[in-house]
Amino acid sequence: RGIGREFALLAARHGAKVVVNDLGSEVTGEGKDEKVAEQVVREIKSFGGEAIANCDSVAEYKSAEGIVEQAVATFGRIDGVINNAGILRDRIFHKMTAEEFDAVMKVHLYGAFNVSRAAATYFRKQESGAYVHMTSGSGLYGNFGQANYSAAKLGICGLSRSIALEMSRFRVRSNCIGPSAFSRMIEAIPTNTPEQAAHVEKRRQTMSPARIAPMAVFLLSDLAKDVNGQIFSVRANEIYLVSQPRPIRSAHNSEGWTPTTI
Repeated sequence: RGIGREFALLAARHGAKVVVNDLGSEVTGEGKDEKVAEQVVREIKSFGGEAIANCDSVAEYKSAEGIVEQAVATFGRIDGVINNAGILRDRIFHKMTAEEFDAVMKVHLYGAFNVSRAAATYFRKQESGAYVHMTSGSGLYGNFGQANYSAAKLGICGLSRSIALEMSRFRVRSNCIGPSAFSRMIEAIPTNTPEQAAHVEKRRQTMSPARIAPMAVFLLSDLAKDVNGQIFSVRANEIYLVSQPRPIRSAHNSEGWTPTTI
């Protein structure tokens, strides 16, 4: 209904045959509505594109594998994966439950692994393929009330980097996008002050999910054949290349260290 819809529509307009996967759940991950994915498929078909709907969960490996298998069975191959599925269970850390942490991890981090791993078998055999994973500023910089979401989103960066290193020999690429756009997830964040409400309203007016889609379609395409293991942020009409952790300063003591000398 948000960024994922825009990915599907733009990819189809550029010639991709698309499996539109969405449980149609609430932002918390509860409930199911198959009409959500089917509506996007109808939109794609209305302008002559090809698409099918899928309502399997990415949180479990077997069902995620079914998404990939449906793509291959319907279209004959799989060339790209966008890992966009996500839920929120926001809670201040000292009140966060294990279930709230686990639920977010299962959809975001496990979901990215599950779909990526299922596609990797085909990518390796055909020696081509591209992954685009959704990270977040919450993962890159941290955020209040989102320890679960932040941990999952930074974990996705590590997953993507390892995929990029390991599968480059099969000409497979893996990159991340940290999107800044107005979506149901943004709308679900509490606005307890006038300043917070104004910030959300500004995002509603200026940051359309459609502005994220060109970067994702670019990264899936052969135009990005030399782009691998990177993290990008996209905000309105701006694209950022994000730095990745590196040592920035060192100290040496020839006699070794003690807690006091450190």
